[in-house]
Amino acid sequence: MIKQELAQKQQQKLSPLQIQTIKLIETPLQELSQKVKDEFDNNPVLDDDHSSDGRDDDESDQPKDVSLDEVKDDDSIPAYKLSVKNWGNDERPEYNTFSVKESFYQSLEEQLGFRHLSPHQTDVARFIIGSLDEDGYLRRDLESLVDDLAFRANIETDFDEVKAMLSIIQEFDPPGIGARDLRECLLLQLKASKPSPENNTAILIIDKYFADFASKHFQKILNRTGMSAEQLKAAMARILKLNPSPGGQIDDSYNDKSQQIVPDFMLDLVDGELVLSMPKFKIPEVKVKRKYSDMLETAKYSDNKEDKEAAVFVKQKIDSAKRFVEALKQRFNTLETTMKAIIDYQHDYFMDGDETNLRPMVLKDIAEITGFDISTISRVVNSKYIETHFGIFPLKFFFSEGLENQEGEEVSTRELKKALTDCVEKEDKRRPLTDDQLVEQMTALGYKVARRTIAKYRDQLGIPKARLRKEL
Repeated sequence: MIKQELAQKQQQKLSPLQIQTIKLIETPLQELSQKVKDEFDNNPVLDDDHSSDGRDDDESDQPKDVSLDEVKDDDSIPAYKLSVKNWGNDERPEYNTFSVKESFYQSLEEQLGFRHLSPHQTDVARFIIGSLDEDGYLRRDLESLVDDLAFRANIETDFDEVKAMLSIIQEFDPPGIGARDLRECLLLQLKASKPSPENNTAILIIDKYFADFASKHFQKILNRTGMSAEQLKAAMARILKLNPSPGGQIDDSYNDKSQQIVPDFMLDLVDGELVLSMPKFKIPEVKVKRKYSDMLETAKYSDNKEDKEAAVFVKQKIDSAKRFVEALKQRFNTLETTMKAIIDYQHDYFMDGDETNLRPMVLKDIAEITGFDISTISRVVNSKYIETHFGIFPLKFFFSEGLENQEGEEVSTRELKKALTDCVEKEDKRRPLTDDQLVEQMTALGYKVARRTIAKYRDQLGIPKARLRKEL
């Protein structure tokens, strides 16, 4: 039996201004100027200094507060809402192009062009190049590639031809390209290098004793090869200079991970006082082109349908611009209030940059101080940076959970990680400290931590297990 019931439910909807403000809060400073420029360039009724053409009929004037209630209305839909204008100036949009720098795959295909191969071989080789990952490795087995070539590219080939084409690709620059695993990658680089005693020894180690090398079982290598410890050290030094990710040597504009950092905040220490500032950013004024303000004035007293439609359009564009400017102001105030709260909370740390003074702090702590939602604090913190007198840091750096020390005081996990890193850096690399021994070291420093906590922090810091930290 189906039963129907009516129920009332309250649902809060965000206003257009709130939505706009949220988007701008998330926007880092290096993107904000362009966003402002785009907003004003795309609003035809606005007059901005950089877009004014100086003609008499486009003189700037402050917008007049014209209410749409003053414009007589009917049930008709404005004509501008019935037309679509979402194309560019180019009548043949298929010819709109973009340019990028030479990519990783383009570099390999360019080298392929210098080889004397048949069209069929070239197609096979290109397919292999397209199958490489961003580190330059071929993660597929050759049998699977033969099937892929047949079903996906309609290219009939066999194992031997694919292997031959891969061997050619493995001769390309940078050395190591096309390797199927780390061992092969290192061997390709060593074999492409100038012969030398340490290089030859390195080839022997990687070729015959790679498992022992990866596990740092150095004594086993010495016993099985009969080489001296000095020879092993020289070969190790040669191996450590190799690149485990040869694909990363070639610039790839399609996957560019580099980023220019523009701090959203600057903190200076002046006469023993912390002084916060934000880079100067001009919030634009909303100025309406004269002809559009005249349209609004005319529409007050007009019964003409076209005049009314023009008034609706202009008023909407003016309101949109005012809302955008108000959102910019709210962004500035929100960021400033949040950053001041963070500085007050971490005052001792910001005085000298000593990480031991960094207090445990989570988003909720700053939300309670500022009165903002946790989600708002999260948006402020994300992708924002501050320049201090001891370096540039992402705001996320200052947030961390806390644990108690032996005195029962709460200390930052960042402080614990720094202490752990110091212990590892000072250890005897011939006899690295185990996790149990690291617990003892941390306890001696006054930190109450369990073995599993040490293991977790060690993994987060990228510190290998004791056996893998061992050196000759």
